[in-house]
Amino acid sequence: MRITYFVATSLDGYIGGPQGQIDWLFTDGDYGYTAFLETVDAVAMGRATYDLTHTFGPDALPAGIPAYVFTHHPPEPGDASVHVVEGDVAAFAARLASQNTQHLWLLGGGVLAGAFLAAGLITDYVVSIHPVMLGAGVPLFKGGYTPATLRLTSHEVYPNGLVQLTYRDARAG
Repeated sequence: MRITYFVATSLDGYIGGPQGQIDWLFTDGDYGYTAFLETVDAVAMGRATYDLTHTFGPDALPAGIPAYVFTHHPPEPGDASVHVVEGDVAAFAARLASQNTQHLWLLGGGVLAGAFLAAGLITDYVVSIHPVMLGAGVPLFKGGYTPATLRLTSHEVYPNGLVQLTYRDARAG
């Protein structure tokens, strides 16, 4: 199973401002988002990221694919495609793989991404670096993890200064 961390970050490595705000993100283009969504069949995120998606309206999460929210504080019941997950990310990934999930989008946040990285589960990284400096905030990865060697597989430079880098974990082949 492929697990892709498709994420936007500031140049200084934050995916959210000090209060988790994302008002600094460029919204003037698609930046490959739509094409990427066509390749995934599940999405995983932490609770803060899940809550943030609701500020974008009812269609913020991809329709027709299951969304898994890692939390100890389940959200209000609502969308039947949202599933609460507690526990080990490796066991979760193994369960999804056994259910024939082919491509999981690791949406965020930094704590969950750090756990997936520590477990050696992220196969691909699509990192859109916005040319802004936040100085503090939610880090791209949080927590201890072992080093990983990545191979650059593609890059895109946009006229507004945004740079999108795509990497594959060397262990993923």
